[in-house]
Amino acid sequence: MTGAASQAYGEAWYWDERYRKEAGPFDWYQKYPALAPLLRLYVRTHQRLLLVGCGNSVFGENMVDDGYQDVVNIDISSVVIEQMKKKYHDKPQLKYTKMDVKNMSDFESGSFDAVIDKGTLDSLMCGQNSQEHAMKMLGEVNRILKDNGVYIMITYGDPSYRLHLLKDLQLWTVKLHVIDRWERSSKQTWDLTKPLPLHEDSTSIIGLLGPKPDVHYIYVCIKGNDSPRVGSKAVANEAAN
Repeated sequence: MTGAASQAYGEAWYWDERYRKEAGPFDWYQKYPALAPLLRLYVRTHQRLLLVGCGNSVFGENMVDDGYQDVVNIDISSVVIEQMKKKYHDKPQLKYTKMDVKNMSDFESGSFDAVIDKGTLDSLMCGQNSQEHAMKMLGEVNRILKDNGVYIMITYGDPSYRLHLLKDLQLWTVKLHVIDRWERSSKQTWDLTKPLPLHEDSTSIIGLLGPKPDVHYIYVCIKGNDSPRVGSKAVANEAAN
């Protein structure tokens, strides 16, 4: 991927052109089966959730097949949204809407229990005005989340790049999980469901994972600074299911 192409990741025209050429399904970073144990920990099947930058991923389809009942998908590309509407016209649990993640004004405030992001913030961070666009996106994500709602971001961005961006907003409690990169690893190294210790800087993570770990980082941002810890959330989920 050229630098010019990566800088266009936040532009609709780039994705329209790409999806006209690449019709087959593609999942960024991780596929649903690998992430399912973590999602079950934080998101109940009856809750309303949003997949941002959905592209032509089968992630939403896999979630519905696994029991999730209300999965809304948005993407900046009108081309891929039309493709996905046709593909899933017989699945009412899956909804597709063309929308810019930096301006989700069509959604009411506090209308989602969870937002899942596999690479969308990363794509904005590759382009021009990256900091401004990232802040707009995160502000909108926070706005549409209910109190104690969760923003789950799967990314290649380690804590030295992502943690301050998330914590400086002072909007949520941040927990960090890691998962081995599925395309490069033949065995599981880390327990996906156990959050790693986070300090204000990233030294604790560097010491634990090493200098260049072959993982994807998963930031779980729980709206509100008085949010319950992962242990109590997990117990509540188990009791409800």
